[in-house]
Amino acid sequence: MAVAKILGIETEYGVAGGPDYDPTTASSIIVNAYAQQGRTRISWDFNDESPGTDARGIVGVGSLAPMIETHLANTVLTNGARLYVDHAHPEYSSPECRTPAEATLYDQAGEEIMRRALTVANETLPEEMSISLYKNNSDGKGNSYGTHENYLVARDVEFSDVVRAMVPHFVSRQVVVGAGKVGSETDVGQAADPAFQLSARAEFFEEVVGLETTLKRPIINTRDEPHSDAERFRRLHVICGDANMSPVATLVKIGSTALLLAALEDDGVRSFPSPPAAPVRAIRNFSFDPSLRVTVDDEDGRSRTAWDYQDELWQLAERYVQRYGGEAVASSDEVALILRQWREMLDGVRDHPLDVADRVDWVAKQRIVEGFQSRYDLRPRDAKLRAIDLQYHDVRRDKSLALRVGLAEVAGDEEIRDAVHRAPRSTRAYFRGECVTRFPDAIVSANWDSIVFDVGHGPLQRIPMMDPTRGTEELVGPLFETNLTAVALVAALNG
Repeated sequence: MAVAKILGIETEYGVAGGPDYDPTTASSIIVNAYAQQGRTRISWDFNDESPGTDARGIVGVGSLAPMIETHLANTVLTNGARLYVDHAHPEYSSPECRTPAEATLYDQAGEEIMRRALTVANETLPEEMSISLYKNNSDGKGNSYGTHENYLVARDVEFSDVVRAMVPHFVSRQVVVGAGKVGSETDVGQAADPAFQLSARAEFFEEVVGLETTLKRPIINTRDEPHSDAERFRRLHVICGDANMSPVATLVKIGSTALLLAALEDDGVRSFPSPPAAPVRAIRNFSFDPSLRVTVDDEDGRSRTAWDYQDELWQLAERYVQRYGGEAVASSDEVALILRQWREMLDGVRDHPLDVADRVDWVAKQRIVEGFQSRYDLRPRDAKLRAIDLQYHDVRRDKSLALRVGLAEVAGDEEIRDAVHRAPRSTRAYFRGECVTRFPDAIVSANWDSIVFDVGHGPLQRIPMMDPTRGTEELVGPLFETNLTAVALVAALNG
């Protein structure tokens, strides 16, 4: 039976400006500004970090574990999230969420947190040093940064089956959840010379499977770092997605992937379509073709478009829900919403793109770009069009084009404001968030699967949280009501 699909999104934000135009300094200013405003200085605990563990059992030649930058700004928020500097970018890692809609909500909370941090930071800087933040995936000069997704998967699913089942989805889902892009940045992209792409990230992928995240980027990342009981779970770390400004696109991106992983656990890999014979070429060529007509051959010799792949996968997900109900992913109403939006977006991009411009980022962006190009009689790939592309992702409300084009919402403003400060009630993030909120002075450090307390006497106390489905409000809420101090809470947990 499929395990509950605990979910999360990690977003590295593009940064510009700051003192000496140094991105690491600017990123540190952003993170520290929010930490000070939010009165949280709880450090991240790196003791359990193991980014070099490979799901294949060995580290392949040329594969390197990501560097852990322990000296940079790094803190835990009251909503259970992590805010830190990663590779010269401010990164928001959402708390663990129980459903795709909840993951979408906390992704939007991350945008609001960055917006608030930016405001506070710029109030302390001279105008000529002001910082700008962008929820995007590249700097326009050939450097890409990630929007990573995380999914809880049963450990007994063979990793080779994960690869075979999910490659078709990851190379093709950009037709509905791509963020769009003017021109290209890589040698491969410039050789193809697309005026507009479906995906902002696809051209940067070079391998099918691998451990790296910054060089030789793989479509399937093999990092085996479950942040939970490794005998029961694995965490599928997905690095090939775009940073979506459309909340519905985020919902469908997370929801479709979670449903397919649940189907893999319950029905096995044989129900999935055959992957492309050349997946790296497929993910790039699909991105270079907004007409959606490009085909690739699969391992069985059949020719498919990206749309064909998504159509088959949608049908697979619908059959799965009809048979199993989809409770591993979300409630029946939410699963029905995901399937309906996925279907409407898929049919819309092929038949009536403008009908889904309120949900599909690449359609919305292409509409803006083409309108601006026509109005000012600009050539394709003009620098002004690239500037329009960037402005689509600006986090500032008065600058962001994405916030002006009428993108459909998933959550209301009040829900997002609440999620900025309060953790999800449905996962262990609730326990982490409540501890950070109630007992900040008694917490030495925290990470995804433990919290370290200093209760004022004796040794430090590490409280493990190895099951992401526990630590919920239902399970531990009464503990906080009856134990009003950190000393009492730790004693109750140890008793």
